[in-house]
Amino acid sequence: MLKRQLSRLQTYLGGIKYMTRLPDIIIIVDQQEEYTALRECITLGIPTICLIYTNSDIDLADISIPANDDAVASIQLILYKVVEIP
Repeated sequence: MLKRQLSRLQTYLGGIKYMTRLPDIIIIVDQQEEYTALRECITLGIPTICLIYTNSDIDLADISIPANDDAVASIQLILYKVVEIP
């Protein structure tokens, strides 16, 4: 049981140990699913970009992108455009 818990913690939190500072911005794909992370960003003053579907609150995000957050193709297209280097 402890191995399973350790594995789960490493999966979800393992990347944090390499962070030396807070991120400059956070991109949230599913606002409903990641509500806790969004609230943490608001509390810490970290700007957020959120893909906003019809069931999301546009006022919670700093930058809202209206999109279907359930369709992989939609998410993929938007994320490629967000990180595109000119």
